[in-house]
Amino acid sequence: YQQNPKTYAIVKQLLVEGNAGELQKYFGSRMEFGTAGLRAAMGAGISHMNDLTIIQTTQGFCRYLEKNFSDLKKRGVVIGFDARAHLSSGGSSKRFARLAANTFISQGVPVYLFSDIIPTPFVPYTVTHLKLCAGIMVTASHNPKQDNGYKVYWENGAQIISPHDKGISQAIEENQEPWPQAWDDKLIDSSPLLHDPYAMVNKEYFKDIQKQCFYRNINKETNLKFVHTSVHGVGHKFVQLAFKAFDLSPPFAVPEQKDPDPDFPTVKYPNPEEGKGVLTLSFALAEKDGARIILANDPDADRLAVAEKQESGEWKVFSGNELGALLGWWIFTCWKNNSRDTRAIKDVYMLSSTVSSKILRAIALKEGFHFEETLTGFKWMGNRAKQLMDQGKAVLFAFEEAIGYMCCPAVLDKDGVSAAVITAEMASFLATRNLSLSQQLKAVYDEYGFHITKASYFICHDPKVIQQLFDNLRNFDGKNTYPKSCGRFKVSGIRDLTTGYDSSQPDQKAILPTSKSSQMITFTFANGGVATMRTSGTEPKIKYYSELCAPPGNSDVEQLKKELDELVNALEKHFFQPEKNKLQRKTE
Repeated sequence: YQQNPKTYAIVKQLLVEGNAGELQKYFGSRMEFGTAGLRAAMGAGISHMNDLTIIQTTQGFCRYLEKNFSDLKKRGVVIGFDARAHLSSGGSSKRFARLAANTFISQGVPVYLFSDIIPTPFVPYTVTHLKLCAGIMVTASHNPKQDNGYKVYWENGAQIISPHDKGISQAIEENQEPWPQAWDDKLIDSSPLLHDPYAMVNKEYFKDIQKQCFYRNINKETNLKFVHTSVHGVGHKFVQLAFKAFDLSPPFAVPEQKDPDPDFPTVKYPNPEEGKGVLTLSFALAEKDGARIILANDPDADRLAVAEKQESGEWKVFSGNELGALLGWWIFTCWKNNSRDTRAIKDVYMLSSTVSSKILRAIALKEGFHFEETLTGFKWMGNRAKQLMDQGKAVLFAFEEAIGYMCCPAVLDKDGVSAAVITAEMASFLATRNLSLSQQLKAVYDEYGFHITKASYFICHDPKVIQQLFDNLRNFDGKNTYPKSCGRFKVSGIRDLTTGYDSSQPDQKAILPTSKSSQMITFTFANGGVATMRTSGTEPKIKYYSELCAPPGNSDVEQLKKELDELVNALEKHFFQPEKNKLQRKTE
Protein backbone atom coordinates (compact mmCIF):
# COMPACT_ATOMS: atom_id res chain seq x y z
CA TYR A 1 0.00 0.00 0.00
CA GLN A 2 1.47 3.32 -0.96
CA GLN A 3 0.94 6.38 1.27
CA ASN A 4 2.09 8.96 -1.26
CA PRO A 5 1.03 7.96 -4.79
CA LYS A 6 3.30 10.56 -6.41
CA THR A 7 6.63 9.52 -4.86
CA TYR A 8 5.55 5.88 -5.19
CA ALA A 9 5.00 6.39 -8.93
CA ILE A 10 8.44 8.03 -9.33
CA VAL A 11 10.17 5.06 -7.69
CA LYS A 12 8.05 2.48 -9.53
CA GLN A 13 8.95 4.07 -12.86
CA LEU A 14 12.68 3.86 -12.03
CA LEU A 15 12.28 0.17 -11.12
CA VAL A 16 10.50 -0.50 -14.41
CA GLU A 17 13.34 1.24 -16.29
CA GLY A 18 15.91 -0.64 -14.18
CA ASN A 19 17.60 2.70 -13.51
CA ALA A 20 20.03 1.67 -10.78
CA GLY A 21 21.96 4.96 -10.88
CA GLU A 22 18.94 7.11 -10.07
CA LEU A 23 17.68 4.64 -7.43
CA GLN A 24 21.11 4.80 -5.80
CA LYS A 25 20.79 8.61 -5.71
CA TYR A 26 17.34 8.40 -4.09
CA PHE A 27 18.02 5.60 -1.60
CA GLY A 28 21.83 5.42 -1.28
CA SER A 29 22.17 7.68 1.74
CA ARG A 30 19.86 9.47 4.14
CA MET A 31 19.79 13.27 4.32
CA GLU A 32 22.13 14.39 7.06
CA PHE A 33 20.53 16.15 10.01
CA GLY A 34 22.94 18.91 11.08
CA THR A 35 22.76 22.07 13.18
CA ALA A 36 20.89 23.69 10.27
CA GLY A 37 18.42 20.78 10.41
CA LEU A 38 17.67 19.38 6.95
CA ARG A 39 18.01 21.04 3.55
CA ALA A 40 17.51 19.02 0.35
CA ALA A 41 15.44 18.74 -2.80
CA MET A 42 11.83 17.55 -2.50
CA GLY A 43 11.28 14.17 -4.12
CA ALA A 44 11.27 10.42 -3.53
CA GLY A 45 13.66 8.38 -1.42
CA ILE A 46 15.54 8.91 1.85
CA SER A 47 17.93 11.43 0.33
CA HIS A 48 15.06 13.87 -0.32
CA MET A 49 12.44 15.87 1.54
CA ASN A 50 9.13 13.97 1.39
CA ASP A 51 6.28 12.78 3.63
CA LEU A 52 8.22 9.76 4.89
CA THR A 53 11.50 11.54 5.67
CA ILE A 54 9.59 14.32 7.46
CA ILE A 55 7.73 11.74 9.58
CA GLN A 56 10.98 9.91 10.41
CA THR A 57 12.80 13.14 11.25
CA THR A 58 9.99 14.34 13.49
CA GLN A 59 9.70 10.98 15.26
CA GLY A 60 13.39 11.17 16.10
CA PHE A 61 13.15 14.82 17.18
CA CYS A 62 10.11 14.03 19.34
CA ARG A 63 11.91 11.18 21.15
CA TYR A 64 14.98 13.38 21.66
CA LEU A 65 12.84 16.15 23.19
CA GLU A 66 11.07 13.65 25.48
CA LYS A 67 14.49 12.62 26.76
CA ASN A 68 15.52 16.25 27.38
CA PHE A 69 12.32 17.78 28.79
CA SER A 70 10.21 16.18 31.48
CA ASP A 71 7.56 18.88 30.89
CA LEU A 72 7.36 18.51 27.07
CA LYS A 73 3.68 17.48 27.29
CA LYS A 74 2.91 20.60 29.28
CA ARG A 75 4.88 23.13 27.21
CA GLY A 76 4.84 21.80 23.66
CA VAL A 77 6.44 22.96 20.40
CA VAL A 78 5.73 25.50 17.64
CA ILE A 79 5.70 24.68 13.89
CA GLY A 80 5.69 27.19 11.02
CA PHE A 81 5.98 26.89 7.23
CA ASP A 82 6.66 28.95 4.11
CA ALA A 83 4.95 28.72 0.70
CA ARG A 84 7.19 26.17 -1.03
CA ALA A 85 5.57 23.32 -2.95
CA HIS A 86 6.68 20.67 -5.43
CA LEU A 87 4.02 19.39 -7.81
CA SER A 88 5.72 16.26 -9.08
CA SER A 89 6.32 14.73 -5.62
CA GLY A 90 3.30 16.27 -3.86
CA GLY A 91 5.56 17.76 -1.20
CA SER A 92 4.88 21.20 0.25
CA SER A 93 5.96 23.13 3.33
CA LYS A 94 2.39 23.14 4.62
CA ARG A 95 1.96 19.39 4.16
CA PHE A 96 5.31 18.71 5.90
CA ALA A 97 4.35 21.01 8.79
CA ARG A 98 1.02 19.20 9.25
CA LEU A 99 2.71 15.77 9.23
CA ALA A 100 5.21 17.00 11.82
CA ALA A 101 2.36 18.36 13.97
CA ASN A 102 0.56 15.03 13.69
CA THR A 103 3.66 13.17 14.92
CA PHE A 104 3.91 15.28 18.10
CA ILE A 105 0.16 15.28 18.78
CA SER A 106 0.07 11.47 18.50
CA GLN A 107 2.45 11.41 21.48
CA GLY A 108 0.37 13.81 23.57
CA VAL A 109 2.58 16.86 22.90
CA PRO A 110 0.78 20.22 22.42
CA VAL A 111 1.56 21.81 19.05
CA TYR A 112 1.30 25.50 18.15
CA LEU A 113 0.92 25.16 14.38
CA PHE A 114 0.63 28.41 12.42
CA SER A 115 -2.47 28.23 10.23
CA ASP A 116 -0.86 30.20 7.41
CA ILE A 117 2.57 31.06 5.97
CA ILE A 118 4.88 33.11 8.21
CA PRO A 119 8.39 34.58 8.18
CA THR A 120 10.99 32.25 9.72
CA PRO A 121 11.71 34.64 12.68
CA PHE A 122 8.15 34.10 13.95
CA VAL A 123 9.12 30.58 15.05
CA PRO A 124 11.98 31.56 17.41
CA TYR A 125 9.81 34.49 18.55
CA THR A 126 7.02 32.08 19.53
CA VAL A 127 9.40 29.67 21.30
CA THR A 128 10.58 32.53 23.53
CA HIS A 129 7.22 34.23 23.91
CA LEU A 130 5.31 31.09 24.92
CA LYS A 131 8.29 29.43 26.70
CA LEU A 132 8.01 26.30 24.53
CA CYS A 133 10.51 23.43 24.40
CA ALA A 134 11.35 23.76 20.71
CA GLY A 135 10.39 25.14 17.31
CA ILE A 136 10.40 23.84 13.74
CA MET A 137 10.30 25.97 10.61
CA VAL A 138 9.69 24.23 7.29
CA THR A 139 11.55 26.38 4.75
CA ALA A 140 14.50 26.32 2.36
CA SER A 141 14.94 30.08 2.69
CA HIS A 142 16.53 31.39 -0.55
CA ASN A 143 17.50 28.00 -2.05
CA PRO A 144 16.36 26.97 -5.57
CA LYS A 145 12.65 26.18 -5.93
CA GLN A 146 12.94 22.38 -5.81
CA ASP A 147 14.46 22.47 -2.31
CA ASN A 148 12.90 22.43 1.11
CA GLY A 149 14.24 22.40 4.64
CA TYR A 150 13.49 21.69 8.28
CA LYS A 151 15.04 24.17 10.70
CA VAL A 152 15.10 23.54 14.43
CA TYR A 153 15.12 25.88 17.45
CA TRP A 154 15.82 24.93 21.07
CA GLU A 155 13.96 26.17 24.15
CA ASN A 156 16.28 29.21 24.42
CA GLY A 157 14.84 30.56 21.15
CA ALA A 158 18.07 30.07 19.19
CA GLN A 159 18.91 27.53 16.49
CA ILE A 160 20.37 24.30 17.81
CA ILE A 161 24.11 23.82 18.14
CA SER A 162 26.14 20.67 18.74
CA PRO A 163 25.65 18.14 20.38
CA HIS A 164 21.87 18.41 19.78
CA ASP A 165 22.28 17.75 16.04
CA LYS A 166 24.07 14.46 16.78
CA GLY A 167 21.50 13.48 19.39
CA ILE A 168 18.58 14.19 17.06
CA SER A 169 20.33 12.45 14.17
CA GLN A 170 20.79 9.30 16.24
CA ALA A 171 17.16 9.40 17.43
CA ILE A 172 16.01 9.62 13.78
CA GLU A 173 18.04 6.46 12.99
CA GLU A 174 16.31 4.71 15.89
CA ASN A 175 12.75 5.72 14.90
CA GLN A 176 12.44 5.04 11.21
CA GLU A 177 9.30 2.98 11.08
CA PRO A 178 6.32 5.33 10.88
CA TRP A 179 4.14 5.15 13.97
CA PRO A 180 0.48 4.11 13.58
CA GLN A 181 -1.58 6.89 11.93
CA ALA A 182 1.63 8.82 11.08
CA TRP A 183 0.23 9.68 7.64
CA ASP A 184 -3.23 10.70 8.76
CA ASP A 185 -2.72 14.42 9.30
CA LYS A 186 -6.49 15.09 9.38
CA LEU A 187 -6.46 13.76 12.92
CA ILE A 188 -4.88 16.97 14.21
CA ASP A 189 -7.81 19.18 13.20
CA SER A 190 -10.06 17.77 15.92
CA SER A 191 -7.32 17.43 18.57
CA PRO A 192 -7.47 19.60 21.71
CA LEU A 193 -3.64 19.63 21.59
CA LEU A 194 -3.59 21.72 18.38
CA HIS A 195 -3.30 25.51 18.86
CA ASP A 196 -2.97 28.26 16.25
CA PRO A 197 -0.62 31.06 17.40
CA TYR A 198 -1.13 33.13 14.21
CA ALA A 199 -3.37 35.91 15.58
CA MET A 200 -1.50 36.20 18.89
CA VAL A 201 1.95 36.42 17.30
CA ASN A 202 0.76 38.89 14.68
CA LYS A 203 -0.31 41.14 17.53
CA GLU A 204 2.54 40.58 20.01
CA TYR A 205 5.48 40.57 17.57
CA PHE A 206 4.50 43.94 16.11
CA LYS A 207 4.05 45.29 19.62
CA ASP A 208 7.52 44.06 20.62
CA ILE A 209 9.38 45.50 17.62
CA GLN A 210 7.94 48.94 18.44
CA LYS A 211 10.45 49.08 21.30
CA GLN A 212 12.93 49.76 18.49
CA CYS A 213 10.82 52.63 17.09
CA PHE A 214 12.31 55.95 18.24
CA TYR A 215 11.15 58.57 15.72
CA ARG A 216 7.42 58.07 15.26
CA ASN A 217 6.85 61.75 14.48
CA ILE A 218 9.45 61.74 11.72
CA ASN A 219 7.99 58.48 10.35
CA LYS A 220 4.53 60.06 10.15
CA GLU A 221 5.79 63.11 8.23
CA THR A 222 8.46 61.67 5.96
CA ASN A 223 8.00 61.96 2.21
CA LEU A 224 10.68 59.35 1.55
CA LYS A 225 9.24 56.54 -0.59
CA PHE A 226 10.20 52.88 -0.32
CA VAL A 227 9.78 49.90 -2.63
CA HIS A 228 9.53 46.45 -1.06
CA THR A 229 9.84 43.05 -2.68
CA SER A 230 9.23 39.71 -1.03
CA VAL A 231 10.63 37.82 -4.07
CA HIS A 232 7.59 35.49 -4.34
CA GLY A 233 7.97 34.55 -0.67
CA VAL A 234 6.16 35.21 2.60
CA GLY A 235 7.31 38.74 3.47
CA HIS A 236 4.74 41.06 1.86
CA LYS A 237 1.99 41.16 4.45
CA PHE A 238 4.37 41.29 7.41
CA VAL A 239 6.53 44.15 6.15
CA GLN A 240 3.33 46.11 5.43
CA LEU A 241 2.25 45.49 9.06
CA ALA A 242 5.69 46.46 10.38
CA PHE A 243 5.55 49.81 8.52
CA LYS A 244 2.11 50.38 10.02
CA ALA A 245 3.44 49.59 13.52
CA PHE A 246 6.12 52.31 13.03
CA ASP A 247 3.60 54.81 11.59
CA LEU A 248 5.33 54.77 8.20
CA SER A 249 3.33 54.93 4.95
CA PRO A 250 3.29 51.45 3.43
CA PRO A 251 6.06 50.69 0.92
CA PHE A 252 5.18 50.16 -2.74
CA ALA A 253 5.12 46.39 -3.28
CA VAL A 254 6.52 44.92 -6.50
CA PRO A 255 3.25 43.53 -7.92
CA GLU A 256 4.77 40.61 -9.86
CA GLN A 257 6.62 39.39 -6.75
CA LYS A 258 4.40 40.23 -3.80
CA ASP A 259 2.30 37.07 -3.69
CA PRO A 260 3.85 33.75 -2.70
CA ASP A 261 4.69 31.56 -5.70
CA PRO A 262 6.69 28.35 -5.24
CA ASP A 263 7.92 28.62 -8.85
CA PHE A 264 9.69 31.98 -8.27
CA PRO A 265 8.91 32.79 -11.93
CA THR A 266 10.60 36.21 -12.24
CA VAL A 267 14.05 35.34 -10.84
CA LYS A 268 16.80 32.87 -11.67
CA TYR A 269 17.62 32.41 -7.97
CA PRO A 270 15.27 33.72 -5.25
CA ASN A 271 18.24 35.12 -3.33
CA PRO A 272 18.56 38.90 -2.85
CA GLU A 273 22.24 38.34 -2.05
CA GLU A 274 22.76 37.75 -5.76
CA GLY A 275 22.30 41.50 -6.16
CA LYS A 276 20.94 43.35 -9.14
CA GLY A 277 19.39 40.43 -11.06
CA VAL A 278 16.84 39.79 -8.31
CA LEU A 279 16.10 43.52 -8.04
CA THR A 280 15.37 44.30 -11.72
CA LEU A 281 11.60 44.64 -11.17
CA SER A 282 12.17 46.64 -7.97
CA PHE A 283 14.34 49.16 -9.82
CA ALA A 284 11.64 49.58 -12.47
CA LEU A 285 8.89 50.17 -9.89
CA ALA A 286 11.08 52.57 -7.91
CA GLU A 287 11.78 54.64 -11.04
CA LYS A 288 8.06 54.72 -11.85
CA ASP A 289 6.93 55.73 -8.35
CA GLY A 290 9.86 57.97 -7.48
CA ALA A 291 11.12 55.80 -4.62
CA ARG A 292 14.73 56.23 -3.54
CA ILE A 293 15.12 53.10 -1.41
CA ILE A 294 14.46 49.42 -2.13
CA LEU A 295 14.01 46.84 0.61
CA ALA A 296 14.20 43.21 -0.52
CA ASN A 297 13.52 40.17 1.65
CA ASP A 298 14.49 36.63 0.77
CA PRO A 299 11.55 34.19 0.42
CA ASP A 300 11.32 33.31 4.14
CA ALA A 301 11.89 36.96 5.16
CA ASP A 302 14.79 36.36 7.53
CA ARG A 303 17.26 38.33 5.40
CA LEU A 304 17.25 41.83 3.95
CA ALA A 305 18.96 43.51 1.02
CA VAL A 306 18.82 47.29 0.58
CA ALA A 307 19.46 49.45 -2.47
CA GLU A 308 19.51 53.25 -2.75
CA LYS A 309 19.37 55.54 -5.77
CA GLN A 310 22.49 57.72 -5.91
CA GLU A 311 22.79 61.33 -7.06
CA SER A 312 24.15 60.00 -10.37
CA GLY A 313 20.93 58.07 -11.00
CA GLU A 314 22.76 54.77 -10.47
CA TRP A 315 21.47 52.27 -7.90
CA LYS A 316 23.80 51.17 -5.12
CA VAL A 317 23.08 47.77 -3.59
CA PHE A 318 24.57 47.73 -0.10
CA SER A 319 26.62 44.70 0.88
CA GLY A 320 25.69 42.85 4.06
CA ASN A 321 28.71 44.40 5.74
CA GLU A 322 27.73 47.94 4.71
CA LEU A 323 24.18 47.55 5.99
CA GLY A 324 25.62 45.94 9.14
CA ALA A 325 27.75 49.07 9.66
CA LEU A 326 24.75 51.36 9.18
CA LEU A 327 22.39 49.39 11.42
CA GLY A 328 25.08 48.97 14.10
CA TRP A 329 25.72 52.73 14.10
CA TRP A 330 21.98 53.49 14.14
CA ILE A 331 20.98 51.06 16.87
CA PHE A 332 23.83 52.19 19.12
CA THR A 333 23.00 55.86 18.50
CA CYS A 334 19.33 55.25 19.32
CA TRP A 335 20.30 53.38 22.48
CA LYS A 336 22.61 56.21 23.54
CA ASN A 337 20.16 59.05 22.81
CA ASN A 338 16.77 57.61 23.63
CA SER A 339 17.18 54.59 25.72
CA ARG A 340 15.36 54.27 28.96
CA ASP A 341 17.74 51.38 29.53
CA THR A 342 19.59 52.21 32.73
CA ARG A 343 22.33 49.64 32.17
CA ALA A 344 25.80 51.07 31.91
CA ILE A 345 27.60 51.05 28.59
CA LYS A 346 29.91 48.34 29.93
CA ASP A 347 26.90 45.98 29.89
CA VAL A 348 26.11 46.65 26.22
CA TYR A 349 27.12 44.11 23.56
CA MET A 350 27.12 43.68 19.80
CA LEU A 351 28.05 40.51 17.94
CA SER A 352 29.06 39.48 14.45
CA SER A 353 30.47 36.34 12.87
CA THR A 354 34.15 35.80 12.09
CA VAL A 355 33.64 36.20 8.33
CA SER A 356 31.75 39.50 8.71
CA SER A 357 33.25 42.98 8.75
CA LYS A 358 34.95 44.08 11.96
CA ILE A 359 33.32 47.53 11.77
CA LEU A 360 31.35 46.86 14.97
CA ARG A 361 34.64 46.19 16.76
CA ALA A 362 35.89 49.62 15.68
CA ILE A 363 32.67 51.32 16.85
CA ALA A 364 32.73 49.42 20.16
CA LEU A 365 36.36 50.38 20.86
CA LYS A 366 35.67 54.05 20.33
CA GLU A 367 32.29 54.17 22.13
CA GLY A 368 33.13 51.88 25.03
CA PHE A 369 30.70 48.97 24.62
CA HIS A 370 31.60 45.30 24.06
CA PHE A 371 32.02 43.54 20.75
CA GLU A 372 32.34 39.78 20.38
CA GLU A 373 32.86 37.65 17.32
CA THR A 374 31.34 34.19 16.97
CA LEU A 375 31.67 31.35 14.52
CA THR A 376 29.84 31.69 11.20
CA GLY A 377 26.06 31.39 11.37
CA PHE A 378 23.26 32.85 13.43
CA LYS A 379 23.01 29.72 15.57
CA TRP A 380 26.20 30.89 17.30
CA MET A 381 25.13 34.52 17.66
CA GLY A 382 21.66 33.56 18.91
CA ASN A 383 23.04 31.20 21.55
CA ARG A 384 25.71 33.66 22.68
CA ALA A 385 23.19 36.52 22.81
CA LYS A 386 20.95 34.42 25.06
CA GLN A 387 23.87 33.64 27.40
CA LEU A 388 24.72 37.33 27.67
CA MET A 389 21.09 38.35 28.20
CA ASP A 390 20.79 35.75 30.97
CA GLN A 391 23.76 37.49 32.65
CA GLY A 392 21.86 40.78 32.56
CA LYS A 393 23.66 42.24 29.53
CA ALA A 394 21.97 44.15 26.72
CA VAL A 395 22.65 42.66 23.26
CA LEU A 396 21.69 45.50 20.94
CA PHE A 397 22.55 44.03 17.57
CA ALA A 398 24.12 41.09 15.76
CA PHE A 399 24.76 40.62 12.06
CA GLU A 400 26.51 38.55 9.43
CA GLU A 401 27.67 39.50 5.97
CA ALA A 402 25.15 37.15 4.32
CA ILE A 403 22.55 39.95 4.80
CA GLY A 404 21.30 38.63 8.15
CA TYR A 405 20.47 41.07 10.98
CA MET A 406 19.17 40.64 14.52
CA CYS A 407 17.94 44.09 15.55
CA CYS A 408 15.47 43.16 18.22
CA PRO A 409 16.10 41.03 21.35
CA ALA A 410 12.66 39.39 21.03
CA VAL A 411 14.01 37.25 18.15
CA LEU A 412 17.34 35.46 18.69
CA ASP A 413 17.90 34.85 15.01
CA LYS A 414 18.14 36.90 11.85
CA ASP A 415 14.93 38.78 11.08
CA GLY A 416 14.32 40.55 7.77
CA VAL A 417 11.00 42.08 8.85
CA SER A 418 12.26 44.12 11.81
CA ALA A 419 15.46 44.93 9.89
CA ALA A 420 13.40 46.33 6.97
CA VAL A 421 11.32 48.69 9.10
CA ILE A 422 14.27 49.81 11.24
CA THR A 423 16.21 50.59 8.04
CA ALA A 424 13.22 52.61 6.82
CA GLU A 425 13.11 54.61 10.07
CA MET A 426 16.87 55.23 9.88
CA ALA A 427 16.54 56.46 6.28
CA SER A 428 13.61 58.71 7.21
CA PHE A 429 15.58 60.21 10.09
CA LEU A 430 18.67 60.78 7.92
CA ALA A 431 16.50 62.46 5.26
CA THR A 432 15.55 65.15 7.82
CA ARG A 433 19.30 65.90 8.01
CA ASN A 434 19.59 65.85 4.21
CA LEU A 435 21.68 62.71 4.34
CA SER A 436 21.35 59.58 2.24
CA LEU A 437 22.23 56.11 3.53
CA SER A 438 25.37 56.17 1.35
CA GLN A 439 26.47 59.50 2.82
CA GLN A 440 25.88 58.24 6.35
CA LEU A 441 27.87 55.09 5.60
CA LYS A 442 30.79 57.26 4.55
CA ALA A 443 30.39 59.28 7.77
CA VAL A 444 30.53 56.06 9.81
CA TYR A 445 33.74 55.04 8.02
CA ASP A 446 35.21 58.52 8.43
CA GLU A 447 34.60 58.35 12.15
CA TYR A 448 35.56 54.75 12.89
CA GLY A 449 37.96 53.90 10.06
CA PHE A 450 37.29 52.53 6.59
CA HIS A 451 36.41 48.84 6.42
CA ILE A 452 36.45 47.60 2.86
CA THR A 453 35.31 44.06 2.16
CA LYS A 454 35.25 41.72 -0.78
CA ALA A 455 33.80 38.21 -0.80
CA SER A 456 33.22 35.60 -3.44
CA TYR A 457 33.37 31.86 -4.00
CA PHE A 458 34.48 29.07 -6.31
CA ILE A 459 32.27 26.09 -7.11
CA CYS A 460 33.82 22.66 -6.67
CA HIS A 461 31.84 19.40 -6.81
CA ASP A 462 34.78 17.16 -5.85
CA PRO A 463 35.32 16.87 -2.08
CA LYS A 464 38.78 15.34 -2.72
CA VAL A 465 39.93 18.49 -4.54
CA ILE A 466 38.65 20.67 -1.69
CA GLN A 467 40.47 18.51 0.88
CA GLN A 468 43.65 18.65 -1.22
CA LEU A 469 43.45 22.45 -1.53
CA PHE A 470 43.24 22.93 2.25
CA ASP A 471 45.90 20.25 2.93
CA ASN A 472 48.17 22.15 0.59
CA LEU A 473 47.70 25.34 2.65
CA ARG A 474 48.58 23.45 5.84
CA ASN A 475 51.75 22.00 4.27
CA PHE A 476 52.74 24.95 2.10
CA ASP A 477 56.53 25.05 2.58
CA GLY A 478 57.06 21.51 3.78
CA LYS A 479 55.06 19.52 6.33
CA ASN A 480 52.91 21.44 8.85
CA THR A 481 53.90 24.89 7.63
CA TYR A 482 51.39 27.50 6.57
CA PRO A 483 52.17 30.11 3.86
CA LYS A 484 54.43 32.96 5.03
CA SER A 485 53.26 35.19 2.20
CA CYS A 486 50.66 35.40 -0.54
CA GLY A 487 52.23 36.97 -3.61
CA ARG A 488 53.68 40.27 -2.36
CA PHE A 489 51.59 40.22 0.82
CA LYS A 490 53.28 39.08 4.03
CA VAL A 491 51.20 36.79 6.28
CA SER A 492 51.38 37.91 9.92
CA GLY A 493 48.93 35.48 11.54
CA ILE A 494 47.03 32.25 10.94
CA ARG A 495 43.94 30.83 12.61
CA ASP A 496 42.79 27.40 11.48
CA LEU A 497 39.39 26.52 12.97
CA THR A 498 39.47 23.05 11.42
CA THR A 499 42.55 22.00 13.41
CA GLY A 500 42.30 24.50 16.30
CA TYR A 501 45.63 26.25 15.59
CA ASP A 502 46.00 30.00 16.20
CA SER A 503 49.43 31.61 15.79
CA SER A 504 48.38 34.72 17.73
CA GLN A 505 47.55 32.90 21.00
CA PRO A 506 50.32 32.26 23.54
CA ASP A 507 49.58 28.51 23.53
CA GLN A 508 48.86 28.54 19.76
CA LYS A 509 45.31 27.25 20.46
CA ALA A 510 42.25 28.92 18.95
CA ILE A 511 39.68 30.35 21.38
CA LEU A 512 36.62 29.80 19.15
CA PRO A 513 35.25 26.25 18.93
CA THR A 514 36.79 24.14 16.17
CA SER A 515 35.11 21.71 13.81
CA LYS A 516 37.01 18.98 11.98
CA SER A 517 34.08 18.41 9.61
CA SER A 518 34.36 21.78 7.86
CA GLN A 519 37.32 23.69 6.48
CA MET A 520 38.10 27.22 7.69
CA ILE A 521 41.40 29.11 7.72
CA THR A 522 41.84 32.84 8.42
CA PHE A 523 44.98 34.68 7.30
CA THR A 524 45.98 38.05 8.76
CA PHE A 525 48.32 40.15 6.64
CA ALA A 526 50.95 42.71 7.61
CA ASN A 527 49.07 45.44 5.69
CA GLY A 528 45.99 45.17 7.95
CA GLY A 529 44.18 42.80 5.61
CA VAL A 530 42.30 39.70 6.75
CA ALA A 531 41.11 36.84 4.55
CA THR A 532 39.13 33.74 5.48
CA MET A 533 38.71 30.69 3.27
CA ARG A 534 35.96 28.22 4.20
CA THR A 535 33.74 25.49 2.85
CA SER A 536 29.97 25.94 2.77
CA GLY A 537 27.74 23.71 4.85
CA THR A 538 24.86 23.76 2.36
CA GLU A 539 26.42 24.20 -1.12
CA PRO A 540 29.38 22.86 -3.16
CA LYS A 541 31.36 26.07 -2.68
CA ILE A 542 34.70 27.23 -1.32
CA LYS A 543 34.03 30.75 -0.10
CA TYR A 544 36.41 33.56 0.74
CA TYR A 545 35.90 36.77 2.68
CA SER A 546 38.48 39.54 2.74
CA GLU A 547 38.67 42.86 4.53
CA LEU A 548 41.04 45.80 4.82
CA CYS A 549 40.58 47.81 8.02
CA ALA A 550 42.16 51.26 8.07
CA PRO A 551 42.49 53.39 11.21
CA PRO A 552 40.30 56.54 11.32
CA GLY A 553 41.87 59.36 9.32
CA ASN A 554 43.03 57.29 6.36
CA SER A 555 40.53 58.45 3.78
CA ASP A 556 42.15 57.38 0.51
CA VAL A 557 39.39 54.89 -0.28
CA GLU A 558 40.44 54.29 -3.87
CA GLN A 559 43.96 53.33 -2.75
CA LEU A 560 42.49 50.97 -0.10
CA LYS A 561 40.19 49.37 -2.68
CA LYS A 562 43.09 48.87 -5.07
CA GLU A 563 45.16 47.27 -2.31
CA LEU A 564 42.29 44.91 -1.40
CA ASP A 565 41.72 43.98 -5.07
CA GLU A 566 45.41 43.07 -5.37
CA LEU A 567 45.25 41.03 -2.17
CA VAL A 568 42.20 39.12 -3.45
CA ASN A 569 43.87 38.47 -6.81
CA ALA A 570 46.91 37.07 -5.01
CA LEU A 571 44.66 34.95 -2.79
CA GLU A 572 42.91 33.46 -5.81
CA LYS A 573 46.12 32.88 -7.72
CA HIS A 574 48.32 31.40 -4.98
CA PHE A 575 45.90 29.83 -2.48
CA PHE A 576 42.94 28.72 -4.65
CA GLN A 577 44.88 27.96 -7.86
CA PRO A 578 41.62 27.73 -9.87
CA GLU A 579 43.24 26.44 -13.09
CA LYS A 580 45.16 23.65 -11.38
CA ASN A 581 42.17 22.67 -9.20
CA LYS A 582 39.60 23.12 -12.02
CA LEU A 583 37.46 25.44 -9.89
CA GLN A 584 34.48 27.20 -11.39
CA ARG A 585 34.24 30.94 -10.68
CA LYS A 586 31.14 32.62 -9.34
CA THR A 587 29.31 33.90 -12.42
CA GLU A 588 28.23 37.49 -11.97
